Amino acid sequence: MTSPLSGEQWTIRHGSHEVTVVQVGGGLRTYTVDGVDLVAGYRADEVARFGRGQLLMPWPNRIRDGRYTWGGTEYQLPLSEPAHLNASHGLVRWMPWQAAWRDENALSVTTTLFPQPGWDGLLELEVVYALGEAGLAVTSTATNAGPGPVPFGYGAHPYVAIGDTPLAEVVLRVPAGMEILVDDRLLPTETTPVRPEVDFRHPRALGSTRLDTAYTMVDRDAASGRWEVAISGLRDRPDVTIWGDEAFEWVQVFTAQGADTGVKGSRGVAVEPMSCPADAFNSGAGLVTLAPGQSWTGTWGIRPESV
Repeated sequence: MTSPLSGEQWTIRHGSHEVTVVQVGGGLRTYTVDGVDLVAGYRADEVARFGRGQLLMPWPNRIRDGRYTWGGTEYQLPLSEPAHLNASHGLVRWMPWQAAWRDENALSVTTTLFPQPGWDGLLELEVVYALGEAGLAVTSTATNAGPGPVPFGYGAHPYVAIGDTPLAEVVLRVPAGMEILVDDRLLPTETTPVRPEVDFRHPRALGSTRLDTAYTMVDRDAASGRWEVAISGLRDRPDVTIWGDEAFEWVQVFTAQGADTGVKGSRGVAVEPMSCPADAFNSGAGLVTLAPGQSWTGTWGIRPESV
Protein backbone atom coordinates (compact mmCIF):
# COMPACT_ATOMS: atom_id res chain seq x y z
CA MET A 1 0.00 0.00 0.00
CA THR A 2 1.40 3.39 -1.01
CA SER A 3 1.58 6.05 1.70
CA PRO A 4 0.10 9.51 1.00
CA LEU A 5 2.69 12.09 -0.01
CA SER A 6 2.08 13.91 3.28
CA GLY A 7 2.65 10.71 5.27
CA GLU A 8 0.54 9.35 8.09
CA GLN A 9 -2.68 11.25 8.82
CA TRP A 10 -3.89 11.97 12.38
CA THR A 11 -7.44 13.28 12.91
CA ILE A 12 -8.98 14.81 16.03
CA ARG A 13 -12.59 15.97 16.54
CA HIS A 14 -14.71 18.07 18.85
CA GLY A 15 -18.39 18.18 17.95
CA SER A 16 -18.60 19.36 14.32
CA HIS A 17 -14.93 20.47 14.33
CA GLU A 18 -12.36 18.20 12.67
CA VAL A 19 -8.60 18.68 12.26
CA THR A 20 -6.06 16.60 10.35
CA VAL A 21 -2.33 16.79 11.13
CA VAL A 22 0.27 15.08 8.95
CA GLN A 23 3.50 13.18 9.48
CA VAL A 24 5.49 15.24 6.98
CA GLY A 25 6.39 18.41 8.85
CA GLY A 26 3.88 17.80 11.66
CA GLY A 27 1.69 20.51 10.13
CA LEU A 28 -2.00 21.33 9.93
CA ARG A 29 -3.46 19.90 6.71
CA THR A 30 -7.19 20.51 7.28
CA TYR A 31 -9.57 22.16 9.73
CA THR A 32 -13.29 21.93 8.99
CA VAL A 33 -16.50 22.81 10.82
CA ASP A 34 -19.63 21.02 9.60
CA GLY A 35 -17.59 20.01 6.55
CA VAL A 36 -16.68 23.62 5.64
CA ASP A 37 -12.96 24.41 5.32
CA LEU A 38 -11.63 26.98 7.77
CA VAL A 39 -8.08 26.61 6.46
CA ALA A 40 -6.92 26.40 2.85
CA GLY A 41 -5.10 23.11 3.10
CA TYR A 42 -4.25 20.38 0.64
CA ARG A 43 -5.07 16.76 -0.18
CA ALA A 44 -3.33 13.91 1.62
CA ASP A 45 -1.66 12.88 -1.65
CA GLU A 46 -0.30 16.40 -2.28
CA VAL A 47 2.80 18.24 -1.11
CA ALA A 48 2.28 21.22 1.24
CA ARG A 49 3.22 23.93 -1.22
CA PHE A 50 3.45 27.63 -0.27
CA GLY A 51 3.98 26.67 3.37
CA ARG A 52 0.37 25.56 3.82
CA GLY A 53 -0.11 24.69 7.49
CA GLN A 54 3.60 24.13 8.10
CA LEU A 55 5.69 24.62 11.26
CA LEU A 56 8.73 26.89 10.91
CA MET A 57 11.59 26.10 13.30
CA PRO A 58 14.26 26.98 14.37
CA TRP A 59 13.51 30.18 12.48
CA PRO A 60 10.57 31.60 10.51
CA ASN A 61 10.82 33.48 7.24
CA ARG A 62 14.31 34.10 5.78
CA ILE A 63 18.01 34.27 6.64
CA ARG A 64 20.06 36.46 4.32
CA ASP A 65 22.42 34.37 2.17
CA GLY A 66 21.81 31.51 4.62
CA ARG A 67 24.65 32.94 6.72
CA TYR A 68 24.78 33.86 10.38
CA THR A 69 27.32 34.00 13.20
CA TRP A 70 26.69 32.33 16.54
CA GLY A 71 29.11 32.02 19.41
CA GLY A 72 31.88 33.44 17.26
CA THR A 73 31.42 30.80 14.54
CA GLU A 74 30.03 31.59 11.08
CA TYR A 75 27.47 29.12 9.73
CA GLN A 76 26.26 28.52 6.18
CA LEU A 77 22.80 27.01 5.70
CA PRO A 78 21.52 25.50 2.44
CA LEU A 79 19.78 28.12 0.28
CA SER A 80 16.26 26.72 0.31
CA GLU A 81 14.94 29.84 -1.46
CA PRO A 82 17.40 29.97 -4.38
CA ALA A 83 15.51 32.70 -6.26
CA HIS A 84 16.39 35.16 -3.47
CA LEU A 85 19.53 33.39 -2.18
CA ASN A 86 17.99 32.91 1.26
CA ALA A 87 17.55 30.08 3.75
CA SER A 88 13.80 29.96 4.26
CA HIS A 89 11.35 28.77 6.91
CA GLY A 90 13.56 26.62 9.10
CA LEU A 91 14.62 22.99 9.00
CA VAL A 92 11.65 20.87 10.16
CA ARG A 93 8.84 21.37 7.66
CA TRP A 94 9.80 18.34 5.53
CA MET A 95 10.98 16.15 8.41
CA PRO A 96 8.94 13.15 9.62
CA TRP A 97 7.12 13.68 12.92
CA GLN A 98 5.63 11.05 15.24
CA ALA A 99 2.34 10.95 17.14
CA ALA A 100 3.38 10.86 20.81
CA TRP A 101 -0.17 10.60 22.13
CA ARG A 102 -3.71 11.20 20.90
CA ASP A 103 -7.24 11.27 22.24
CA GLU A 104 -10.54 12.26 20.63
CA ASN A 105 -9.91 16.02 20.64
CA ALA A 106 -6.15 16.45 21.13
CA LEU A 107 -2.90 15.22 19.59
CA SER A 108 0.81 15.56 20.40
CA VAL A 109 3.39 15.26 17.61
CA THR A 110 7.14 15.23 18.21
CA THR A 111 10.45 15.19 16.37
CA THR A 112 14.15 15.76 17.05
CA LEU A 113 16.13 18.34 15.12
CA PHE A 114 19.69 17.02 14.98
CA PRO A 115 22.86 18.92 14.01
CA GLN A 116 23.41 19.28 10.27
CA PRO A 117 25.21 21.61 7.84
CA GLY A 118 24.69 25.17 9.04
CA TRP A 119 23.06 24.14 12.33
CA ASP A 120 24.83 22.69 15.39
CA GLY A 121 21.85 22.51 17.73
CA LEU A 122 19.96 19.53 19.13
CA LEU A 123 16.30 20.34 19.77
CA GLU A 124 13.47 18.18 21.04
CA LEU A 125 10.25 19.54 19.54
CA GLU A 126 6.63 18.93 20.53
CA VAL A 127 3.44 20.43 19.10
CA VAL A 128 0.06 19.81 20.74
CA TYR A 129 -3.10 20.39 18.69
CA ALA A 130 -6.25 20.70 20.85
CA LEU A 131 -9.84 21.23 19.75
CA GLY A 132 -12.52 22.70 22.02
CA GLU A 133 -15.52 25.00 22.12
CA ALA A 134 -13.26 27.96 21.24
CA GLY A 135 -11.74 26.25 18.19
CA LEU A 136 -8.18 25.03 17.72
CA ALA A 137 -5.22 25.80 20.00
CA VAL A 138 -1.69 24.89 18.90
CA THR A 139 0.99 24.77 21.63
CA SER A 140 4.61 24.31 20.53
CA THR A 141 7.57 23.57 22.80
CA ALA A 142 11.26 23.52 21.84
CA THR A 143 13.77 22.11 24.33
CA ASN A 144 17.53 22.41 23.94
CA ALA A 145 18.86 18.86 24.40
CA GLY A 146 22.39 19.75 23.32
CA PRO A 147 25.53 20.78 25.19
CA GLY A 148 25.58 24.48 24.28
CA PRO A 149 23.25 27.47 23.78
CA VAL A 150 21.40 27.74 20.47
CA PRO A 151 19.41 30.48 18.69
CA PHE A 152 15.70 29.83 18.23
CA GLY A 153 12.70 31.35 16.51
CA TYR A 154 9.26 29.95 15.65
CA GLY A 155 6.59 30.55 13.06
CA ALA A 156 3.44 28.83 11.82
CA HIS A 157 1.87 29.16 8.37
CA PRO A 158 -1.91 28.62 8.45
CA TYR A 159 -4.06 29.93 5.60
CA VAL A 160 -7.63 31.05 6.26
CA ALA A 161 -9.82 29.59 3.50
CA ILE A 162 -11.80 32.23 1.61
CA GLY A 163 -13.74 29.91 -0.72
CA ASP A 164 -15.36 31.77 -3.62
CA THR A 165 -15.05 35.21 -2.01
CA PRO A 166 -13.20 37.65 -4.29
CA LEU A 167 -9.98 38.72 -2.60
CA ALA A 168 -11.00 42.38 -2.82
CA GLU A 169 -14.07 41.64 -0.66
CA VAL A 170 -12.16 39.94 2.16
CA VAL A 171 -12.35 42.10 5.29
CA LEU A 172 -9.19 42.17 7.41
CA ARG A 173 -8.38 43.47 10.87
CA VAL A 174 -4.74 43.52 12.07
CA PRO A 175 -4.32 45.36 15.41
CA ALA A 176 -0.71 46.43 14.81
CA GLY A 177 0.96 49.83 14.84
CA MET A 178 4.27 48.94 13.16
CA GLU A 179 5.36 47.07 10.04
CA ILE A 180 8.64 45.78 8.63
CA LEU A 181 9.73 47.13 5.24
CA VAL A 182 11.65 44.72 3.01
CA ASP A 183 13.96 44.83 -0.01
CA ASP A 184 13.61 42.95 -3.30
CA ARG A 185 14.87 39.79 -1.59
CA LEU A 186 12.05 40.08 1.00
CA LEU A 187 14.56 40.84 3.76
CA PRO A 188 14.00 43.54 6.40
CA THR A 189 15.30 47.05 5.84
CA GLU A 190 13.56 48.94 8.65
CA THR A 191 10.65 48.87 11.08
CA THR A 192 8.30 51.82 10.68
CA PRO A 193 4.86 53.00 11.76
CA VAL A 194 2.33 51.15 9.65
CA ARG A 195 1.68 52.91 6.34
CA PRO A 196 -1.91 53.96 5.57
CA GLU A 197 -2.24 51.53 2.66
CA VAL A 198 -1.45 48.53 4.90
CA ASP A 199 -3.09 49.85 8.07
CA PHE A 200 -5.88 47.44 9.05
CA ARG A 201 -6.32 48.41 12.70
CA HIS A 202 -9.93 49.16 11.79
CA PRO A 203 -11.58 46.35 9.78
CA ARG A 204 -11.83 47.06 6.07
CA ALA A 205 -11.93 45.18 2.78
CA LEU A 206 -8.62 44.44 1.09
CA GLY A 207 -9.73 46.08 -2.14
CA SER A 208 -6.63 46.42 -4.35
CA THR A 209 -4.20 46.00 -1.41
CA ARG A 210 -1.90 42.99 -1.62
CA LEU A 211 0.09 41.98 1.43
CA ASP A 212 3.25 40.09 2.24
CA THR A 213 3.73 42.13 5.36
CA ALA A 214 5.12 41.50 8.84
CA TYR A 215 3.39 43.50 11.57
CA THR A 216 4.51 44.17 15.13
CA MET A 217 3.55 46.36 18.13
CA VAL A 218 0.33 44.37 18.22
CA ASP A 219 -2.48 45.33 20.58
CA ARG A 220 -3.38 42.58 23.05
CA ASP A 221 -6.38 41.69 25.16
CA ALA A 222 -5.66 42.82 28.71
CA ALA A 223 -7.00 39.63 30.28
CA SER A 224 -5.62 36.94 27.95
CA GLY A 225 -2.51 38.70 26.62
CA ARG A 226 -3.43 37.60 23.11
CA TRP A 227 -3.51 39.56 19.86
CA GLU A 228 -6.23 38.68 17.34
CA VAL A 229 -6.26 39.03 13.54
CA ALA A 230 -9.76 38.75 12.08
CA ILE A 231 -10.83 37.75 8.57
CA SER A 232 -14.49 38.33 7.73
CA GLY A 233 -16.85 39.17 4.87
CA LEU A 234 -16.52 35.62 3.51
CA ARG A 235 -19.25 34.07 1.40
CA ASP A 236 -21.00 30.98 2.81
CA ARG A 237 -18.44 30.36 5.54
CA PRO A 238 -17.61 31.54 9.05
CA ASP A 239 -15.57 34.58 9.93
CA VAL A 240 -12.24 33.41 11.36
CA THR A 241 -9.87 34.78 14.00
CA ILE A 242 -6.21 33.82 14.28
CA TRP A 243 -4.70 34.61 17.68
CA GLY A 244 -1.30 34.44 19.34
CA ASP A 245 -0.14 34.61 22.95
CA GLU A 246 2.70 36.64 24.50
CA ALA A 247 5.35 34.47 22.80
CA PHE A 248 4.43 36.02 19.43
CA GLU A 249 5.44 39.64 18.88
CA TRP A 250 5.06 39.50 15.08
CA VAL A 251 2.39 38.37 12.65
CA GLN A 252 2.80 38.12 8.88
CA VAL A 253 -0.15 38.47 6.49
CA PHE A 254 0.25 37.05 2.97
CA THR A 255 -2.51 37.34 0.35
CA ALA A 256 -1.01 35.98 -2.91
CA GLN A 257 -2.63 32.56 -2.48
CA GLY A 258 -6.02 34.25 -2.21
CA ALA A 259 -5.82 35.68 -5.73
CA ASP A 260 -8.95 35.29 -7.85
CA THR A 261 -7.10 33.39 -10.61
CA GLY A 262 -3.92 31.38 -10.98
CA VAL A 263 -3.85 29.85 -7.49
CA LYS A 264 -2.85 26.19 -7.23
CA GLY A 265 -5.07 24.59 -4.61
CA SER A 266 -7.74 26.12 -2.41
CA ARG A 267 -7.63 29.89 -1.99
CA GLY A 268 -6.61 31.41 1.31
CA VAL A 269 -5.01 34.30 3.17
CA ALA A 270 -2.05 33.33 5.36
CA VAL A 271 -1.92 34.76 8.88
CA GLU A 272 1.39 33.65 10.38
CA PRO A 273 2.19 33.95 14.11
CA MET A 274 5.95 34.52 14.53
CA SER A 275 8.20 34.84 17.57
CA CYS A 276 10.73 36.85 15.53
CA PRO A 277 10.88 38.52 12.11
CA ALA A 278 12.90 37.59 9.03
CA ASP A 279 16.70 37.44 9.39
CA ALA A 280 16.54 37.36 13.19
CA PHE A 281 19.61 35.08 13.30
CA ASN A 282 21.55 38.13 12.08
CA SER A 283 19.63 41.07 13.56
CA GLY A 284 18.82 39.46 16.90
CA ALA A 285 15.29 40.94 16.81
CA GLY A 286 13.05 38.71 18.89
CA LEU A 287 15.63 35.93 18.85
CA VAL A 288 15.55 33.49 21.78
CA THR A 289 18.72 31.97 23.20
CA LEU A 290 17.99 28.50 24.57
CA ALA A 291 20.52 27.35 27.15
CA PRO A 292 21.08 23.59 27.58
CA GLY A 293 17.93 22.08 29.08
CA GLN A 294 15.90 25.27 28.55
CA SER A 295 12.54 25.27 26.75
CA TRP A 296 10.52 27.82 24.78
CA THR A 297 6.71 27.50 24.56
CA GLY A 298 4.13 29.46 22.59
CA THR A 299 0.44 29.00 21.78
CA TRP A 300 -1.59 30.30 18.86
CA GLY A 301 -5.01 29.31 17.60
CA ILE A 302 -7.86 29.47 15.10
CA ARG A 303 -11.38 30.42 16.18
CA PRO A 304 -14.47 30.38 13.94
CA GLU A 305 -16.74 33.29 14.84
CA SER A 306 -19.95 31.89 13.38
CA VAL A 307 -20.97 28.55 11.94
